[in-house]
Amino acid sequence: MASPRIKFPHVKRYKLFIFWATLILAFTEIHQFGPRYLLECWILPNLFFDTNIMAQSSLKQYLRSLRWTPLPVGVGLALIAFQQYRHTRKREAARLGQADPCDCLADEWEVQAYKLLPLRQFSKAWGWVNGLELPEWSRKSVLGLYVRTFGCDMAEAEVEDLGKYKCLSELFRRSLKDGVRPIDPSAAVVSPADGKVMSFGMVNCGALDQVKGVSYSLRKFLGPNCWNAGGPMVVTKRDDDDCFHRTCLKDGENNALYQCVVYLSPGDYHRFHSCADWKVDFRRHFPGELLSVNPSIAAWVRNLFVLNERASYVGQWKYGFFSMTAVGATNVGSIQVYFDEELKTNDVIRNKSVFHDKHFDDRLVELSRGRAFGEFNLGSTIVLVFEAPKGTVPCVEVGQRVRMGQALFRIPHSYVGMTLDETVHQGTQR
Repeated sequence: MASPRIKFPHVKRYKLFIFWATLILAFTEIHQFGPRYLLECWILPNLFFDTNIMAQSSLKQYLRSLRWTPLPVGVGLALIAFQQYRHTRKREAARLGQADPCDCLADEWEVQAYKLLPLRQFSKAWGWVNGLELPEWSRKSVLGLYVRTFGCDMAEAEVEDLGKYKCLSELFRRSLKDGVRPIDPSAAVVSPADGKVMSFGMVNCGALDQVKGVSYSLRKFLGPNCWNAGGPMVVTKRDDDDCFHRTCLKDGENNALYQCVVYLSPGDYHRFHSCADWKVDFRRHFPGELLSVNPSIAAWVRNLFVLNERASYVGQWKYGFFSMTAVGATNVGSIQVYFDEELKTNDVIRNKSVFHDKHFDDRLVELSRGRAFGEFNLGSTIVLVFEAPKGTVPCVEVGQRVRMGQALFRIPHSYVGMTLDETVHQGTQR
């Protein structure tokens, strides 16, 4: 079922034209260097004309006399390096508390320019390369280079011998030995994957934390509310995030919304699992972009998770609303969910501004903590948004490394499956 288009802020086209024209022209001529040439090419465009033609009345002849001089490649590289240096300085100042994190965010025209890159095509090409079968004699050296580069722990893999993996994609999606990821029996919500916690905590006024100091809209992230009692979409004020926030709560008096973002790096275990005991009602697929979700990019691009392709699975658990969203990224256009074979990601045919819903009314999808949910092709992000009693205790910190099955949140007076002598718990777990 297709739903209304998602509208994004208008960006002046001339800024994008200037940006990309500068970069394209910067790389068109490499053979011309020298002080005089550099001085002549600092201004874009550099127009040369004959003063005698200016005196002529023929505008046509005057226009024909104009010629464009491209910037040298050095100037283009210097421009890119300067932009990167400026953003690095801002991020460092924000980390030290000397600047507001919002000051480090990219301008709209920069984000639009970033989106113009052929990231979807590049991701498809990368997926094709990953699926190429390697000659048996080269597997240990090629795959071993990847393992050493990203620090993969092959001792935990069900198949430790690199020679048994036919391609890089099989290594990404490797399974683990039984028992190496025990599920915390006391936590109502456990980590769905190995990775790093980018943000966590209570959702306030319909805003989710992308990283510390940078937030995005829950309403834009999940789309229109159609999960209340399985009814039609709840229409709220277009810009009222707080109103949308309240429609997600089953018990607004005693409960609150909580969220947690887990980032999977290229070296992590690439499968993800159910983080709680819950029932999935429907899936909402947003085609979107495939921008990088690396923490440094997440701290630079506003509304990154709203822009990117994602598959949101929404349902109910003991305390009310529950959702788990797999976010795509550069080189991670392929998101596979084991119980949803119809999900097709990184599909250029689909309109990126329209989301698509699928309801699971015909069959029951009940998930328990730790049950296999799906897999990424390289590494990406899982976003959890759920309803729980007020006073729910987080068990992690921002920047902490977690493993699948480790406790994320504990609910007061709820010990899930523990005995009475095991009901005393500490705070953060390492």
